[in-house]
Amino acid sequence: MRKQLAIILFAVMALAASVPQLFAQASGTVKGVCRDAQGTPIPGAIVEWTNIDNGQKYSLKTNKNGEYFSLGLTPGKYKITLYKTPEEQKANKELYHISGFQVQLDENNLDIDLKKEQESAAKGQGLSPEDLKKMQEQQAKAQKETLTVKQLNEKLNAAKTEADAGNYDAAIAALNEANQVDPSRDLIWFKLGDYYRLSATKQTDSAEKQKRFGSAIEAYQKAIDLKKGAPANDKDAAAASNLAAYYNNLAEAYAKSNKVDDAVKTYELAAQADPPHASQYYFNTGAVLTNAGKVDDAISSFDKVIAADPNRADAYYWKGVNLIGKATLKGDKMDAPAGTAEAFQKYLELQPTGTFADAAKQMLGQIGGSVETTFGKKKGAKK
Repeated sequence: MRKQLAIILFAVMALAASVPQLFAQASGTVKGVCRDAQGTPIPGAIVEWTNIDNGQKYSLKTNKNGEYFSLGLTPGKYKITLYKTPEEQKANKELYHISGFQVQLDENNLDIDLKKEQESAAKGQGLSPEDLKKMQEQQAKAQKETLTVKQLNEKLNAAKTEADAGNYDAAIAALNEANQVDPSRDLIWFKLGDYYRLSATKQTDSAEKQKRFGSAIEAYQKAIDLKKGAPANDKDAAAASNLAAYYNNLAEAYAKSNKVDDAVKTYELAAQADPPHASQYYFNTGAVLTNAGKVDDAISSFDKVIAADPNRADAYYWKGVNLIGKATLKGDKMDAPAGTAEAFQKYLELQPTGTFADAAKQMLGQIGGSVETTFGKKKGAKK
């Protein structure tokens, strides 16, 4: 009996001794190094191992040397997918993948070298070494562009946040940093001009105010030069309107700096760049000339607005204001130039309760005119 018990105990002990070894051999170890198309290690990348049989996933992150390592993968066939960042993994934007890799017990090594993969693909496609080099350079350029655009967008968004809060100096600083990353982006210079122009109006010191308007003018001009120098892009339908917007804001900075002639010339360039919206730029011109007291030129500008957009009510009103500024006194009556009453009457016809309706009626009264809301319409024949 004792001999039989001893045999049983021995068998149990032998089984217990073998259990750790059996468990240790039930899974595999995976490791490798990930390199980009230039052969540089990719730090912080995600190597996703997906078991094709059961769908189980393991996400492994590379260290600063592009290395990854993991214990405990169940043997079987796997799909391995490389993502540059965890964010790109979430967006399912992969760099590379391979299917059917067999994970064995013990150690499994899988290096992912995108440069070698491209070279292999190039041989299969019959590409020459020169063609491969050109392709790699193009890919490197595209990757650099993606990174640059990301940095610039971060600076633009930070600047907008600061500007929306009224912190124009912080916004200007952010965009100056963006120009250090890449000074060839017209949009950065345009927004920089905006923030210099808007900050100038907040200054109490006249010298500082003019300095900021000057900085705005320089930034806008830089944006315009870059925009005009960019290669023609048939897909950019907004190119003309964007260039016109650059001219428009430059003209406003000139006007705020009391450079009226420069403002007028620049508004004309805006109108030429974007004819469908020319009426707005002519209206802005008329406003600047009105404020400068250049009555005849202002009237001419508002006539251009009316020719481009006959239903723009405020153009008639401001034309009337400039015309009445040329009125003379004959005895105790005001004698206004021809067309003055008609301008106010047309405004009231288009905007009978508009912002300037009361003022238009008062000025009509001063020149002895009447409110005729049927101005410009044919009267029916008398029966």
